[in-house]
Amino acid sequence: MNFRLINLIVIGALILAAAYVYRVKFDATVQAERLAKIRSEVRHARDAVATLRAEWSELDNPARIEALAKRHLPLKPINATQFSSLDQLPERPPQLVSPDSRDPIGDMIETLEEPRTATGSVTAPARSSVGADQTTAPAPGPER
Repeated sequence: MNFRLINLIVIGALILAAAYVYRVKFDATVQAERLAKIRSEVRHARDAVATLRAEWSELDNPARIEALAKRHLPLKPINATQFSSLDQLPERPPQLVSPDSRDPIGDMIETLEEPRTATGSVTAPARSSVGADQTTAPAPGPER
């Protein structure tokens, strides 16, 4: 009876070992198929990248771009009369903050109340009368 029990335990262990080996083999087969699929996808992606690089080099060809520019853009050579002289440039806008100011933001806020001046042919925008006589004081804060 003792010998028969040991044989049954050994047979059971062999069946479990065979099942485990079959499971490992099946998992390895699944992983090999997955690896083959990924390698195929990588190969297709590399082929697509190579195709896109070839198309890019064709599209980026300077001779092709020059031919398209000549065909579709009405460009003409620049004449010397197309340049403006310095006296035709608009005047420099007023400086809102002095260079040696200790509080540049405060100076800019103070100059906002002054009327704006225009440069060149641009006119100053008209100020709105709505809310012009309303003034708001800044909220009190800690002194620094």
